[in-house]
Amino acid sequence: QVQLVESGGGLVQPGGSLRLSCAASGTTIFSIYGTAWYRQAPGKQRELVARISSGGTTIYADSVKGRFTISRDNAKNTMYLQMNSLKPEDTAVYYCNGYPIPSAWGQGTQVTVSS
Repeated sequence: QVQLVESGGGLVQPGGSLRLSCAASGTTIFSIYGTAWYRQAPGKQRELVARISSGGTTIYADSVKGRFTISRDNAKNTMYLQMNSLKPEDTAVYYCNGYPIPSAWGQGTQVTVSS
């Protein structure tokens, strides 16, 4: 049984930064499988933001390249998303999960970018 808890979201002005955290329990999935950050904006489908392989290779959506950085601490079963130069279009609920096949979804953490 996998449990995922996202945190670190909040309200930030355009151009600001946030760091999201994802804590996993009941599994050591972060040490052996690919993991990813997803987001879902109001009225939109959930989309893949960034992923990291078990070996540390990272891939980003075009919309966040150069601004976001995904990382993880396998010993802590914790994944991070550093978000810089935030834009209003980044406003969404952010989720972590496995890739390409996710497990059960957590509650997510709300990121709102607004003046």
